[in-house]
Amino acid sequence: MAPTNLSRRLFGLTVRKNAHPDMRRLRREAGEPSLHGNKFWKSSCLMMDYLKKNPLEKGARVLDIGCGWGLGGIFCAKHFGAAVTSLDADSSVFPFVHYHAELNGVSVDTWRCRYEKVSKSDLAGFDAVIGTDICFWDKLENPLYNLTRRALQSGVQRVVLADPGRPPFRSLAERAEDKLGAAYQEREIRRPMIASGCLMIAEP
Repeated sequence: MAPTNLSRRLFGLTVRKNAHPDMRRLRREAGEPSLHGNKFWKSSCLMMDYLKKNPLEKGARVLDIGCGWGLGGIFCAKHFGAAVTSLDADSSVFPFVHYHAELNGVSVDTWRCRYEKVSKSDLAGFDAVIGTDICFWDKLENPLYNLTRRALQSGVQRVVLADPGRPPFRSLAERAEDKLGAAYQEREIRRPMIASGCLMIAEP
């Protein structure tokens, strides 16, 4: 059995650290994720803290975009009984998603797709869209802004994006605040780990 210090407990979830034998095995089997989906990102804690204090409706249909290890969606499945679809352009993250979902007693669907390919008709099937640490390049601002706009037009009730506060994300959040009436807020938590950054919250 692996040492307990190779796992974390975060908002009711068990999360493996990269050095855990299971994570090393998954990397050997699936290959290293190529689009930064290769580890736990602290902004996931900002997302989970927000959702804990601003819960989704029970059974909400959630799209977790740029999911990486999928922890935001797994949190929603565990705490709200959400029907979660974890979306990423890099399918090599999906074994990590399914591993953590099973570890935490839930299941999620996975979908390989890029942000700009998610249509209005696709979005109409969801109640909420979440995303963490996904606006790290300038070129990602437009696709994420347009996806947020399409989501609101399609009847999605809430879009929540979290980030440590990189300039492209701040530009996205300010634009969504100005054009879409989104809320743009700084957020900091001390437990279960120290994390700070900002959220963009868009609602109809």
